[in-house]
Parts: sequence; structure tokens; C-alpha cells
Amino acid sequence: MRFYFFLFLTALTALCRANVITLCPSCEINDFAKAIQSAAPFDTILVKPGTYASINTIINKPLTVIGEHYPIIDGQQKDEVITVLADHVSLIGLDIRNTNLGSLKDYAGIRIFKSHYTQVFRCHLRNVYFGIYISDASHTTVKDNVTIGADYAGSDRGNGIHLWKCDSILIEGNRINNHRDGIYFEFSKHCTITNNLSANNIRYGLHFMFSDYNTYIRNTFRNNGTGVAVMYTDYVQMYDNVFEDNWGDAAYGLLLKDINSSIIVGNTFRNNTIAVTMEGSSRMRFENNDFIKNGYGLKIMANCESDTFRRNNFTGNTFDAATNGVLVNNLFAYNYWDKYEGYDLNRDKIGDVPYKPVSLYSMIIEQMPYAVILLRSFLVDLLDRAEKNIPGIMPDTFQDATPVMTIIKR
Repeated sequence: MRFYFFLFLTALTALCRANVITLCPSCEINDFAKAIQSAAPFDTILVKPGTYASINTIINKPLTVIGEHYPIIDGQQKDEVITVLADHVSLIGLDIRNTNLGSLKDYAGIRIFKSHYTQVFRCHLRNVYFGIYISDASHTTVKDNVTIGADYAGSDRGNGIHLWKCDSILIEGNRINNHRDGIYFEFSKHCTITNNLSANNIRYGLHFMFSDYNTYIRNTFRNNGTGVAVMYTDYVQMYDNVFEDNWGDAAYGLLLKDINSSIIVGNTFRNNTIAVTMEGSSRMRFENNDFIKNGYGLKIMANCESDTFRRNNFTGNTFDAATNGVLVNNLFAYNYWDKYEGYDLNRDKIGDVPYKPVSLYSMIIEQMPYAVILLRSFLVDLLDRAEKNIPGIMPDTFQDATPVMTIIKR
């Protein structure tokens, strides 16, 4: 007990002795790197408006760096801009610009390495290869930042917010634009990603692999080259996100590949080539999602099983669902399908006949993609009539036995 009391007194003494160092173009200290070097642990550096060169300035002690009216911290395209190697570092209100560009090193506006309890608040990052690169870190908060990727050739651009081998990271309220992947996770667990806008990125709005027990809430992924990809991961929760305007030959709102035991609830999938495509994913729960005006609502490969789709709305999609197999071991119940033409004689607001969301034409396109040229033709109408009159053509296991008659209000 005495030992812990001694540690508490030591920390309190350090905080009481903390100084505020002012950095400005006309001050005695007018160099960003020198201000960092001259500060004692737990000091605060107040950066006044101006432009300050920072060629990979290293922060290796607990510090708080606060920008007044977004002073420019300029990497001059020579290296990274700021590297954090200590715990309890806070970077607030800085305009960080101009990393080096190139594939030999993942140059970042802010790199956080083996750091814990670090915070990056309200920073602007512009013309950067990677925006914020976090590795081997935990209990870090990245909140209310804006990062815009360098105007660099195609996929050679870096990611906006990049996590590698991290734990318990909060990514909240950020806007990410013009990067390769907006947000990228690998081997990172117990993280929360909430209220971010990831748009106009070259590849994925969000891309994560081997990252279990993460939660994604109220994010918007818009107009990204491919969409959002979730791979080789278990126990993911995605609530109230928006996936929209992801169009292209290989684009989708959300790709789930080898994902298990995860929850997809309350999300909106709007104007995507494919809203959700699933491969090798089992024990997934889709509830209260809206699938609106997509090319395909769902594309479920035959190796997906024990997935549940309940109380979702499917409106305005060219195809509600497609699969590449005959035996489908998934449950569909109490969903609204705007293409359902059944009846409700007992007026319980549930259709009296099952709905089969996979059309014969969608099965043909799955085998022969060039058949899409027949879309909205008289021949497709004949196929629709044929599958209604010859029910053995389509897989009986892929159906909603209890389709609701009216759209489900949220």
C-alpha cells in the first residue's frame, strides 16, 4: 500500500511541476522539434499560428501539444511528420502536412508506436501518404480528425487510419478522404469505431482482417472504390451504419469473407452494386437492416450456413438475393420484400405463402454474367412466370416462410 501511495505522490508532483511552453515564430523557441526536446515530461506545448518544419519529430516523453487556430506542422515531403514513442501523449488542433511519398516506407502524418493512453484530437492531416498509423498500441483515442490523402498514383496511396496489432482503440468522429483504404485494421481487437465518415477512397472505406471483438456504430461509408471488406474475423458487431453509393464491377456495400458469430443490425445499404456479399460466413445475425435500390440486396455463397435474416426491408433492388448453390441452410423470417405478390387472407400482416427471393434469372446471371444484357426484357418476364408455375426449379431452402406485408418502420 505504501508503494502505491508513493507512486501516486510522484505522479502528482510531476503534474504540479508541469510547465506550459509557448511556440511561435517570434518566440525564443520557434522550432517545433526543439520545443519537443526542451520540454519536460507532462509539460504542455502551446503552438501559436504559423508554419513549423517537422522532419519526423520524435515524442518520447509524456506531453500535451495544443495548436491554436491550427498551426501548420510541415513535413516538407522529406519523411514522416510526427512519431509518438511514449505513453500519455496528446496531440490537439494541429494542421499536419506533406509527408514523403513512396512505397519504401509507410510514411505517416502521425505514427504511434508502442504507445498507450495517447490521444489525437481535432487534427487536420493533408497531403499525407498514411494519415494516422498506429501499431503495437492500446487505449488510444483518435477523435474528430480530418485526413486527406496525397494526390498520388492509384493504390500507391496509404491508408487514412491504419491499425496493426492494437487493442482497445477508439476511432470516433473522423472524416477520411482520398486514401487507399479509409480505415484499415489488422490483428487489432476490442476496438470501437463510431460516427466516422469514410468517403471517396481508392479501394475500401473500411478494411479489416484477423481483428476479433470489434464494434462499428453509426459510421458512413460512401462512394468508395470497392466498399467495405471484413475478412477472417469473428465476433464483430455493426450497428446503424450506412453503406452507400459503392458502384463498380467488383464493388459492394459490405463483403463478409470467413466471418463467424457476428451481428449486423440497423444498417442501411443504399445504391450499391451488391449490398452484402457473403462467402464462408456462418452464424451471422442480420436484423432491422434496410436494403434500398441496390443491384443485388444479398449475394450468399453456398458455403454460408446457419445465418439468420430477420425483419429486414428489401425495397427497389434489381435482385433481392442470389446464390451459387442449391442447398442453402440459412433462415429468413419476417422480412419485407417489395416484390412479394402473395396474399394475407387472415389479415395478420404476414403473407400466407412463402417468398423466394432468388429469381431464376439471377441464377442464370450467376452462371453466365453476360446474360445481364437481357435485363428488363420480355424473356426475363417469361422466366419469372415459369418459376412461379414450376416451383421445383428454384431451391426450396432459400425462402422466407413468413414475409411481412408492409414495410417495417424503424
